[in-house]
Amino acid sequence: MMGLDGARVRAVARKDLQDFRRKRTIVLSMSLIPLTYLIVAMVLITVLSVTKNGSGPIPTVPLLYLLLNPVMMPAIVASYSVVGEREQGTLEPLLSTPLRQQELILGKAAAVMLPTIVLSYAVYALFLAFVALFAKSASASAVFHDGPALVSLVIFTPLLAGWSIAVGMAASVRANEARVAQQVATLSSFPAIAIVVFMMIGLIHPHFLVALEFAVGLALLDALILRLTIQMFNRERLIVGTVPTRKPGGGMMSSNP
Repeated sequence: MMGLDGARVRAVARKDLQDFRRKRTIVLSMSLIPLTYLIVAMVLITVLSVTKNGSGPIPTVPLLYLLLNPVMMPAIVASYSVVGEREQGTLEPLLSTPLRQQELILGKAAAVMLPTIVLSYAVYALFLAFVALFAKSASASAVFHDGPALVSLVIFTPLLAGWSIAVGMAASVRANEARVAQQVATLSSFPAIAIVVFMMIGLIHPHFLVALEFAVGLALLDALILRLTIQMFNRERLIVGTVPTRKPGGGMMSSNP
């Protein structure tokens, strides 16, 4: 993007990360959601069993279930990022700075993406450690030999998180209330959830080629939604709640969004 200042993007990301640490609801959501998915995956790997030939639900269900974490966790935080600051009255001072709208959006998106990636990969590592230490040998062997599922965790985590963040940011930019933005972002996460569920139940087989095709498609879709979010960003509407429109005579007037 033309004129993008990386230092400003990093400054916005640092500010939001500091704000996140001070908000109890955000800290709880970013802690309880991955913990819940981790516990469920551990239960699944314990109660499910492989077939005689070593195949079965074990390699796909618990592993791919963990992909729901980067879908659900960032949606709540991203949807709060703009409209939440607007409700608290902290957005106007930020918009009065020389920040470009793409720098603001990208900085806020990065602040959500970073903890999402770190927590998601930490959950994967804890799950694999649990499997190696406590799962039955057949189950552990099935998990660690399911290369496509393991690769899917690595590849799809940032892409699925990117989808949720981009949609959440779009909802946060357009919504007038944080609650509405969170509801829209949660509903918009269903397509990504459907992809994960289809892989879990075997309708989509996570082979390397399939993973690559979906990865490319998701990357393009994430970039498109984020670009649309930047285009929807309107400083005046976010500050005063109105959008400038032209009068018949060529002057300017304000109207409700």
